[in-house]
Amino acid sequence: MSFKRNLGVDPEQSNELAQFEAQESELKQVLADFRSSVHAWGESAFSQPRTGAKAAPHWIWKRVVGWALGLVLVVGGISGGVYERQHLQEMARVAAARQAEQQRLAAEQRAREEEDLLAKVDSDVSREVPRAMEPLALLMADDETR
Repeated sequence: MSFKRNLGVDPEQSNELAQFEAQESELKQVLADFRSSVHAWGESAFSQPRTGAKAAPHWIWKRVVGWALGLVLVVGGISGGVYERQHLQEMARVAAARQAEQQRLAAEQRAREEEDLLAKVDSDVSREVPRAMEPLALLMADDETR
């Protein structure tokens, strides 16, 4: 203590230091006891006889999980192929419907054009006087009424 006083350490700090050292030694003892108990537990667990029955379920579960994952992959692949085929068939059906609609609209357009052409020909044929001679025909119609 006198040495600590000579260094300028006051008595309160020396009490705190003593308490810290006591706690540190107690902590070391607790850790040493814990370590020895862990070593004792490990030695007792290691010295127990092993049986083959405990290893078998682990191996079986690995195989079961492997088969299950394989089955999931196969089912997923097949269902993906079926879905893709149905999707392609649906797309083909939609494309065919669009093409049929376009053909129907084109046929209706051609029919209208043909009707218009026939109406024009009919009007041209049904006239008594050709269109170019119409003014002359009107003059003659006026003469007949007089």
